[in-house]
Amino acid sequence: MPLPGLQGMDHVGFTVPDIEQAHVFFVGLLGCEHVGSVAVQRWDDDWLRDHMNVGPGAEITAIRTYRSPAGSGFEVFEYARARQRREQPRNDDAGGHHLAFRVADMGSAVAFLREQGITVLGEPSAAGEGSWVYFLSPWGMQLELVSATA
Repeated sequence: MPLPGLQGMDHVGFTVPDIEQAHVFFVGLLGCEHVGSVAVQRWDDDWLRDHMNVGPGAEITAIRTYRSPAGSGFEVFEYARARQRREQPRNDDAGGHHLAFRVADMGSAVAFLREQGITVLGEPSAAGEGSWVYFLSPWGMQLELVSATA
């Protein structure tokens, strides 16, 4: 039996090492809209562990929400913790993930990213009538461009 009342996906949330760097990347480079910032509260270790599954001593230092031009929303967290893992998971790691953004013109989008010094992984690959390519944020997070045309 499925989850009662499920209406769909609301947003995706992920952690970045530097919220200001992420803001410049998502707003300035990709053109996402900064929807808002969440006031950060201070909780004890037990509350954060019990409610958000974080490690001991973790503190949320910033939370911001964004929306891509097509309307998909995401939430970005910055945490501070003495022994925080900083490496990004790869797609083949447990918890590996990526964000995919739709573009109208794959060639122009890839050229723009490369001009901005963004690492694009390989060349666009055909997928049916369209194409896709992965690229990396400045902190190493995996992202993807998807186009309905090749």
